[in-house]
Amino acid sequence: MASIVATVLLVGIAGVALLTAWFVLAYNKLVRMRNQVDASWSQIDVQLRRRHDLVPQLVETVRGYAAHERNTLEAVVAARGAAVARHDGDAGRADAETALGRALGRLMALGEAYPQLRANENFAALQRELATTEDKIAYARQFLTYAVQQYNTAIESFPTNLVAGGFGFRKRELFAAGDSERAAVQVSF
Repeated sequence: MASIVATVLLVGIAGVALLTAWFVLAYNKLVRMRNQVDASWSQIDVQLRRRHDLVPQLVETVRGYAAHERNTLEAVVAARGAAVARHDGDAGRADAETALGRALGRLMALGEAYPQLRANENFAALQRELATTEDKIAYARQFLTYAVQQYNTAIESFPTNLVAGGFGFRKRELFAAGDSERAAVQVSF
């Protein structure tokens, strides 16, 4: 009888130890994944700040050549201001950046209307810098999409959803493209 009790006790202790180990591993995995999502957003922020810093230089370069394109210049400046000030969640940031991207597309299209602007070395250098930055933003968004998808899947899957729900892990939003970004844009430099 004593050996049966000892066996049951050992099995119970082993079960509790395994459950505790699984819980700790699941919690740490979720923390690691959440931190990866945050780091991915941080990488996007770095590139977006870089784009935000290029906008005033680009606007000033264009201003001298296309003075009567005031509406386009004001739209870019306003979109940049909204994007820089946006701190109301992932979806709000994505919307503001989409608006800035549209405004920048219109600004870059001015190079087609003003051949002397297109020939300007400063404008050409800023165009290249902006194109490089846009490529980096696209790459960072791809990485963010992957990280968010992995994280959201983990917090919604059984049994890690038990740990996630109990410790406040919440779904994260993707940096989704707006409808205007989904449409094909024709810009020629």
